[in-house]
Amino acid sequence: MLILLPVAIAPGLALLSFFYLRNQMATEPRNLLQAFIYGAALTFPILFIQYVCEAEHIFTHPIIQDVFFTGIIEEFFKWFLLMLVIYHHIEFDDPYDGILYGVSLSLGFATVENVLYLLSYGVDTALMRALLPVSSHALFGVVMGFYLGKAKFSRLRSEKTWLALALGVPMTLHIIYNATLLLPGKWDYIIIPFMIFLWLFGLHKVKRAHEHLVLMMIEKTYKK
Repeated sequence: MLILLPVAIAPGLALLSFFYLRNQMATEPRNLLQAFIYGAALTFPILFIQYVCEAEHIFTHPIIQDVFFTGIIEEFFKWFLLMLVIYHHIEFDDPYDGILYGVSLSLGFATVENVLYLLSYGVDTALMRALLPVSSHALFGVVMGFYLGKAKFSRLRSEKTWLALALGVPMTLHIIYNATLLLPGKWDYIIIPFMIFLWLFGLHKVKRAHEHLVLMMIEKTYKK
């Protein structure tokens, strides 16, 4: 038990530190821990809903339950919570903050889920869990937070369009991830390229958020 907890928590903290340290141009938001706790608390109602749906056989086919419903409900509630308690917060004051908040909340969820999983199945699954579910949740959070930052600070499209992308793109990626894990045969030949794509896609969004932040700083300088 004492060994499992740090092993289960370490991947989430490492990934959060990675994305936190990539922000070198602005003051970091001070309530990332709050977002992490919100995500951790979100785990239990989502797991309860999933359990009830499975126990009551709400869905006739397991693919609908394990692929579509799981991806949709998890990303929807993360998006909803970010909109409810983070989006209009005064500390959300630059595009990269969206990524930090999205990652923090997603990793709160992923960390509690990881703890529960390792308590059930043992430490032997820790490395695979860190490389796949925990990392994927972090990257879904990056993408969601990137589009939330665009919704709040970009004038290129309407706010509603960016908010729809903040929900729809992570949801789509999560569904693809779930579907890949359920493929028969050598699923690892598909999940590895998909995770590489997911990392490249996420890091590209990090770069774009930094570029957006630079443009905002330049605009503020010329307005003074």
